[in-house]
Amino acid sequence: MSFFSRKEADYLVVGLGNPGSEYQETRHNAGFMSIDVLAERLGARYWKSQSGALVAEVTYHGHTLALVKPQTFMNLSGSAVKGLAKTYQVIPRDIIVMHDEMDLEPGDVRVKRGGNHAGHNGIKSIYEQLDSKEELRVRIGIGRPPGRMEGADYVLQHLKGDKLEEQKVDCQLAADAACVLIDEGLDEAMQRFNGLHHKDD
Repeated sequence: MSFFSRKEADYLVVGLGNPGSEYQETRHNAGFMSIDVLAERLGARYWKSQSGALVAEVTYHGHTLALVKPQTFMNLSGSAVKGLAKTYQVIPRDIIVMHDEMDLEPGDVRVKRGGNHAGHNGIKSIYEQLDSKEELRVRIGIGRPPGRMEGADYVLQHLKGDKLEEQKVDCQLAADAACVLIDEGLDEAMQRFNGLHHKDD
């Protein structure tokens, strides 16, 4: 039984990634990792399978949240988000998407509403399925591949040691950013996070 009296939430908080243990600790799964941080902080009790995603229902400062990890591959993420937006009656403006971002360096976490998908297939899929670019985005910097390395190989590379620890720190920051978006709104979150390079702190 859900603790929701009706199938409604104030926000969908979506982490993008690829399902399966082989993708767990890769750059492309920064969104999943960030959702897991939120789930732990907010005491998510269990994940259920719904609309092609894993969903955990939590409350945060009086808001009802559905935490979402689509279980399709990245380029089909929008189908799960569309189904859950309908189920929980959440408009695109109240959907927060957490995802890796090549255009930002590691240590850089920024928030924005909508904007160009910049080749990110998960964001592209969500835009297409919801026919909207109004979603809130928490962008987790992963940087560009070195040398001639292909982008696909780079984002799916398994992280170890310092690189993995750095991404985990960035995912903690991404969880912080999502909470500020909910508590204080986009302008405050942009002021607090955008333009800070946290490795230099």
